[in-house]
Amino acid sequence: MDEWLPVKDWPTDVVREWHASAPVPYCWSYDSVPGAGDWRGNTRCSCALCSSASLPDLLLSSGRRPRLVDLYAEVETVRGDSFRADRRIADLIRHATSCGIDPGVVCPDDGPEFAALENQVRAALKEEPRKKPELARDSGRRPVCDGCS
Repeated sequence: MDEWLPVKDWPTDVVREWHASAPVPYCWSYDSVPGAGDWRGNTRCSCALCSSASLPDLLLSSGRRPRLVDLYAEVETVRGDSFRADRRIADLIRHATSCGIDPGVVCPDDGPEFAALENQVRAALKEEPRKKPELARDSGRRPVCDGCS
């Protein structure tokens, strides 16, 4: 890990400086829009809706991947489970919408890969759950916002 992810312990300004001449491609998701170079996007790159992501990254991702976040919400509704023990996808969607968070770019998720994912998820939702949802969550109702500070 220390060889593959050397930047994991670097401060953000050092990472930005390194990226200016790095042999590693810069990922557009760190920007407000692709090519902006403003570092006003995600604070870290991982799965679009990573359960370990920060609240700002989750809110940004919910705007950038609306079909994916809706699919997560469908799972949450059908299974009665929450996205994380302290967060419900429905609350994240509502908050991102009500605060007018500008995603900068919206991924349409309209290709065959996403259609296949939807089909797999919906087929799995017809099966019995592998665990009882109440075992993996508390209320799932941690406040999302302190007034959009």
